[in-house]
Amino acid sequence: MSASYGRIVKDGLWENNGVLCMLLGMCPTMAMTGTATNGLGMGLATAVVMAASNLMVATFRNYVTHEVRIPVYILIVAANVTFVDLVMNAWMHELYKVLGLFIPLIVSNCLPLARLEAFAAKEPVLPSLVDGTFMGLGFTFALTIIGAVREMIGQGTLFADAALLLGPSFTFLETRIMPDDMGILVLILPPGGFLVAGLMVVAKRMIDVASGKEIKMAGAHSV
Repeated sequence: MSASYGRIVKDGLWENNGVLCMLLGMCPTMAMTGTATNGLGMGLATAVVMAASNLMVATFRNYVTHEVRIPVYILIVAANVTFVDLVMNAWMHELYKVLGLFIPLIVSNCLPLARLEAFAAKEPVLPSLVDGTFMGLGFTFALTIIGAVREMIGQGTLFADAALLLGPSFTFLETRIMPDDMGILVLILPPGGFLVAGLMVVAKRMIDVASGKEIKMAGAHSV
């Protein structure tokens, strides 16, 4: 195994974060982070797909030839996305309606495919499962934080409609930060997504520099 589990976890959550470092998966990052609830839902759906896809690719990697690996990866991701889509439609229908087309579009998200090619296709099953899980959780963390910042400044709430979208047990998350008329509208509009995401990338780099860590830029591709 090329890396310890601790290294895999740190890379996924922070040091090689898909959004804040690799700048992958930027389409759902911009489109689905108007609120922290939407960011959390989108991130968790992607995390499940990534964990399951990494597990399957690592399991069958020795049976897939190099020439056809990319179509096989896409089929595996598509199968897992279909499963997540059906589950959310059945048991989390309100969140399903909010996320809409962006659930099927996980198939074209660069982040899951990048981890399949870079890690799962080369490593054993358990490390690949850990990598997919924590890369997905790192993606969830980034989307939730970006959504929380946009929501708090844009409309003065935090995790609005969490109970409606995620279930009654999430009612405790719903918080009113500011009065209704104090929000800055541009933050919950598309330009706000670019602004907050850019500031989050800068903040991560500043934290890395302040802590003496080498800044890692693993890619500049977005979807």
